Amino acid sequence: MNAASPTPLRRALSFAVVALVGFVWAATASAAASVPQRAPTSPLNAGRLLEMVLGLGVVLALIVLAAWLVRRVLRLQPSMNGQMQILGALSLGTRERVVLLQIGGRQLLLGVAPGRIQTLHLLDEPLPLAAQPDGKRAPFQHQVHAALRGLRSTAPKP
Repeated sequence: MNAASPTPLRRALSFAVVALVGFVWAATASAAASVPQRAPTSPLNAGRLLEMVLGLGVVLALIVLAAWLVRRVLRLQPSMNGQMQILGALSLGTRERVVLLQIGGRQLLLGVAPGRIQTLHLLDEPLPLAAQPDGKRAPFQHQVHAALRGLRSTAPKP
């Protein structure tokens, strides 16, 4: 028997696949012909515009309601009427920071790490909030370096 000649089983299988493809093609063609054609509608008509505006209003109302609930439940309040301020922070690692905090007229240098806050230094003299030529404050990093240089120069040498 020659390997190129199809066996009766292969012929029957090929015939079944061709018949199935033809049947599916005929069914989709007849279904497409029976569906009535509608006239195209404009995507910007008054009904859709009203639906969009109402949906946007509902979303904005939900955002306002969520903000009110968070403030009401968590009792978020301003920090001591402006008496306590974070003057700056410097990242020391992925989860560690040094924070300069001002409470009234006193300044604290705090070390902040996961699960721990420690006072590093209580500044006797508050750091001046030096202004740059454009009127902005100097970066916190420069202020801390200047303060540390000042502490090193006043520290007694062993």
